[in-house]
Amino acid sequence: MIKAIFFDYDGVLTTDKTGSLTTNRYLSKLSGVEYEVLKDAFAPYNKDLLLGRTTHAEIWGAVCEAIQHDLDFDWLEQAFLSTPQNVSMFALARKLKPGYTLGIITDNKKDRIDCLRKAQSLDDVFNPIVVSAEFGSGKGSPAVFEHALHRLGLRPEEAIFVDNTVDNLVAPRHIGMHAILHDDARNDVEGLIATLRDQFEVGLN
Repeated sequence: MIKAIFFDYDGVLTTDKTGSLTTNRYLSKLSGVEYEVLKDAFAPYNKDLLLGRTTHAEIWGAVCEAIQHDLDFDWLEQAFLSTPQNVSMFALARKLKPGYTLGIITDNKKDRIDCLRKAQSLDDVFNPIVVSAEFGSGKGSPAVFEHALHRLGLRPEEAIFVDNTVDNLVAPRHIGMHAILHDDARNDVEGLIATLRDQFEVGLN
């Protein structure tokens, strides 16, 4: 019996494939710096940001130096807030919530998720919210999934994980969790609903 459903954040609960895409696109629009230039400037720090080894505040000066442009640090929060919510997926989550525990497992930066937890009221729908930058490990390892299950006292076979990247389904399946690929390009929420219903007998209220 399925008791919990975990969602990835970017590309599942949002309509942008990654958080870096959202952030760099917004900063590019405000600053006039080309998107690819910003992407390349942040790239050397991305892994450390995702694993909580550094912060945006600590790398900001180096990024500005790399792009030869003085970015206003306050723009970063605005960039976070520009994250496009996947309205259809949130509607599905609200239908699932009365019958199931819902959580988020995401490879993400701590300051970004802290901002969006408040702005999008994520804690009203999802608990736990497991963030790689807080946990110190990402979805490439079973540890983050084991941690999420332990917090709920569940066995792997009692939970489903939904992600938009095939590689991120390997670790949860390895420990016995069910995993579903969400096609972010099509945003086929109806297809996800059908999979939940037909393969896992998940009921919707």
